[in-house]
Amino acid sequence: MSEQSEIKLHALDYWQVVRNRYGVILLAFFLVFMTAVVIAYLRPSEYLGKVQLQVQREASDLEIFRETGAVGMNGGMSLPYLTFMQTQFEIIKSRKTLDLVVDSLNLDQKWNMTRQEAYSTLKRKVETQNVRGTDLIDIEVFHTEAEQAAQIADAVAHAYRDRRVQEEQKRADEALDTLENQLASQEDKLEASRVRMLDIMEKYNVVELSLGQPSWMRGGEPNTGIGTIVLDAKRKEFDAESEINDLRTTIKALQDLSGDELIKAAVNLGIKDSTLTHRYPDYQTLLLNRTQLLESGVGPKHPKVVSVDKQIVQMKGMLEEAVETTKKALGTQLAMAEQTFENSKAAKEKTEKESLRERRQNIEYVEARADYELHKEMLNNMEAQLAKERVDARSSKTPIVIHEQAEVPTVPARPNVKLHLILGAVVGLIFGVGLAFFLEYLDTSVKTLEDVERYLEVPVLAVIPKDVGVLHKQSGLSPDAEAYRILRTNIEFNRKSADANSITVVSGGAGEGKSTTLVNLAYVCAQGGYNTLMIDGDLRRPKLHTFFDINNSVGLTNYLTTDLMLEDVILQTPVENLYFMPSGILPADAAGILNSRRMSELIADVKSRFDLVLIDSPPILGVSDASVLASEVDLTMIVIQHRKLPRGMLIRVKQAIQNVGGNLLGVVLNNVDVRSDSQYQYYTSYYTYYSPTNTEAKPKTRGPEGAPRKDVAQADTSSGGGDF
Repeated sequence: MSEQSEIKLHALDYWQVVRNRYGVILLAFFLVFMTAVVIAYLRPSEYLGKVQLQVQREASDLEIFRETGAVGMNGGMSLPYLTFMQTQFEIIKSRKTLDLVVDSLNLDQKWNMTRQEAYSTLKRKVETQNVRGTDLIDIEVFHTEAEQAAQIADAVAHAYRDRRVQEEQKRADEALDTLENQLASQEDKLEASRVRMLDIMEKYNVVELSLGQPSWMRGGEPNTGIGTIVLDAKRKEFDAESEINDLRTTIKALQDLSGDELIKAAVNLGIKDSTLTHRYPDYQTLLLNRTQLLESGVGPKHPKVVSVDKQIVQMKGMLEEAVETTKKALGTQLAMAEQTFENSKAAKEKTEKESLRERRQNIEYVEARADYELHKEMLNNMEAQLAKERVDARSSKTPIVIHEQAEVPTVPARPNVKLHLILGAVVGLIFGVGLAFFLEYLDTSVKTLEDVERYLEVPVLAVIPKDVGVLHKQSGLSPDAEAYRILRTNIEFNRKSADANSITVVSGGAGEGKSTTLVNLAYVCAQGGYNTLMIDGDLRRPKLHTFFDINNSVGLTNYLTTDLMLEDVILQTPVENLYFMPSGILPADAAGILNSRRMSELIADVKSRFDLVLIDSPPILGVSDASVLASEVDLTMIVIQHRKLPRGMLIRVKQAIQNVGGNLLGVVLNNVDVRSDSQYQYYTSYYTYYSPTNTEAKPKTRGPEGAPRKDVAQADTSSGGGDF
């Protein structure tokens, strides 16, 4: 809700600016609109010649290697659509194209111009635009003669088409010549690469049975068998090394053993020996028989046991002899295996060196073969492309297709009076509103009560509506008097003591309503039952006497410069309780007269005789008189005209009062247009509602020499509503 209220307040502020400066808006709107009207009716009528054509995106140059669709004319399909169209617009309006039109129609002679002038004039008349989303271009020519408009439009379209056809043909011919030259150069490169490949084959005795086949059907290198030999040598070396390791392991396992352990280890290691293979089971059987005989109760000396022991000893000797023989055979095998390993290792190294040499030769050959195949493939592509482009070059080309010829128009195309008026109205309104807000931005005058209180730091005592007249001359009870009653009340509550009853009214400049404000305030105070004295202290341009049609020949200056009595210069006005002291004859040194001892005595005297003394003064920024009066009286009140003086000048007014020791009471914001400034309406909306219906009570009061002055409380009681 707070955000909505804030938005509403901003909207009201904008509307307020429009209402306050509607005169500027209307003036700007009228001037712009009338300018549009004058331009619309004074501009000569022009006819439109229009041609619609289609642009074909042809290739600008022949490209040997390109992807499908990667063609374009002056960028063509390789450029974005908008860039391509913009390029065509510039070609249509280029010097070469329009010169063809000037020559074909003899425009320089028809228009009685030089060739350069005719070209410049024609370029201004030609306009191009794209039909959105298509390859269609509209060529529009505006001319004061309908027939010439159509002729020029047709001539521009045909000139553009002819130029495009010629350029395409020329470009194709040049590209074909270039391609043929490149083809001949490529044939020379192919022959050189073929000769180099054959020389390498002959030099290294390379046999390539798959030469001539597609590359995907053959390997990367020719197969000469050296790779198989290298692998076989490595395998033999590995086998020999494995055999050596096995023999060494077996010999080591038998080396530290003897007796039954040696025989048993030899059998377990799987040594291939006929004696061990056939006799060891018999040996095991004999050992088992002896064990069985002993277990049966036969003694070691039994003949059977003795016979078995002999057989065991004999069998064991045979087995030990076989193991020793095997150990010697294993040593011999180890020596042979080591020799075989050394031979295999030497053969492998020799084969590897031969393989490296052959690989280098193969790489050189493969590179030469690849270079040959690459040149051959490029030559085949170039020959195919050349054949295609020759066919295309012989075929008919239509880069430009004219779909709509220009017709002689019957009615003018411009100026569009209706459009001019609408644009003038819209632009005028926008310009007027913008100017209003710009002036509002530049305007530093006082616009709101907040401006006064922010910059002057004094209260606003009252807001006086615009066009308020002199109250005592109006018939009946005016609701405008309520604003001055509010002023009277605020003065009473803002002064520090009841004795501070002498007030001077000042303003920053002339014409701010200072004198009118003083007269109406005095009238309202007099109506409230207070003896009120008005002193015209403006000795430059006195004005108070004109409000009452009183002679201004005798007054303040006469009293200050002669020995006249106070009763001789104070006059009774037609309004009860209201007295007036005119300015008198205007002196040469007004400031000197006011800044005198007799003036101070005068103010002290009238303060004791009257309930309220109001002194008019000249503008404080123009002369020093107002500063003198501000230093003499009890209170000073500033009258500020709404939206007139800038804030800087008002600050100077306040400083001028403070510099002379004046006591600033407050500000009266005068001449406020409450109808346009809605923020002030609440100050005046109840004036009529609360305005009195009966004449205020007018208690009997004395003149300047009567009974002693009434007390403030008595004056309020007798008046039935006064504030002083």
